[in-house]
Amino acid sequence: MREELDRLVDEMLTRGIRYEDAQREIEKRFISRALEKSNGRVGDAASLLGIHRNTLSRKIAAHRLKHTG
Repeated sequence: MREELDRLVDEMLTRGIRYEDAQREIEKRFISRALEKSNGRVGDAASLLGIHRNTLSRKIAAHRLKHTG
């Protein structure tokens, strides 16, 4: 997994993707996957991510993600 991540980072740098953009996209995808795995339950998704439910709710709103739960 570490090698895959290293390749991804190298590719992003080669393509000129900025750190801030990469960070935002990775956060959005982590949150989306956690919401999928928890069937949209914010509390469960927050537990998967290791963050507080309120923090996750703010991030969901900031990324304009949809959730059911």
